[in-house]
Amino acid sequence: MNPDFVFVDELVPGIRWDAKYATWDNFTGKPVDGYDANRIVGTRELCAALEKVRESAAALGFGLLLWDGYRPQRAVDSFLRWSKEPEDGRTKQRHYPNIDRSSMFERGYVAAKSGHSRGSTVDLTLFHLATGELVAMGGDHDLMDPISHHHADGVTLTEARNRRQLRTLMEEAGFAGYDTEWWHYTLRHEPYPDTYFDFPISSVETLLVHG
Repeated sequence: MNPDFVFVDELVPGIRWDAKYATWDNFTGKPVDGYDANRIVGTRELCAALEKVRESAAALGFGLLLWDGYRPQRAVDSFLRWSKEPEDGRTKQRHYPNIDRSSMFERGYVAAKSGHSRGSTVDLTLFHLATGELVAMGGDHDLMDPISHHHADGVTLTEARNRRQLRTLMEEAGFAGYDTEWWHYTLRHEPYPDTYFDFPISSVETLLVHG
């Protein structure tokens, strides 16, 4: 593995994570190619910026929960294959209730070349340090719907404020948001802006061997 890639939890203490694509709890309804372990991987630069976010968030009583970081290109390729399969309805209501799965790419919810594969993009939210409960954001991770847009109509004032709070924390640490997904942020000065990696996320040994 490129030595600039690490397990994020090893450099950003105190974060929580739930690597959705390593589980059955994602829009494909099953673990995704390349996610062989429930860990979040990213560049060292990503981790340094996230540590700044973590410190600023903690001062406000919040922690960080990460859903995704580095994404192998093979995972993106599997998304494309899945989008062409017949609809089975298993995840539609939760993740894409108002669109066809075949339109996810053209609508910008999924990309054939994802910034995640460059190692400095992250999907995340906030949680309350005092209780561990997630902060209300008005929609879950990977809800491919206009309600997930940053300035969506239909969210409460509290949810809109919480989205702005996350965006402010991320932008102050050097991240840029993505208009259609309130949870998605990319480091502005990412170290590999033109490289799409494909090593799997697995044990430490596998990660080092296949990089």
